[in-house]
Amino acid sequence: MHISHDPGAPAAAEIGFDSFLAVDIRVGTIIEALPFPEARKPAYRLRIDFGPTIGIKRSSAQITEQYALDELPGMQVAAVVNFPPRQIGPALSEVLTLGFPDAEGKVVLVRPTMPVPNGGRLF
Repeated sequence: MHISHDPGAPAAAEIGFDSFLAVDIRVGTIIEALPFPEARKPAYRLRIDFGPTIGIKRSSAQITEQYALDELPGMQVAAVVNFPPRQIGPALSEVLTLGFPDAEGKVVLVRPTMPVPNGGRLF
């Protein structure tokens, strides 16, 4: 399945509410951000704390153009936590960190506008 990053693309096909509920999107706090020189496209390796129920998960994120490594720890982000883990080069990505493309196609992370408890589910 291809997902268009073009802001002018038409909306995806209509789905039922149960399909939305099947995607578990949670908020977590980045606790570690590391370089990922082995990635084919520039990326960082992240460790994100989703609270006591889900715990700390790993992710790979292509956010190097918008974010410096040192500004990421402590930042809250949204991620899909119920996709199967994916091997990305030598790293295992356990969650999909979410973002939107800016006008140049660079990833801007999805973040709450105020602090919220880690592990909170998007609704």
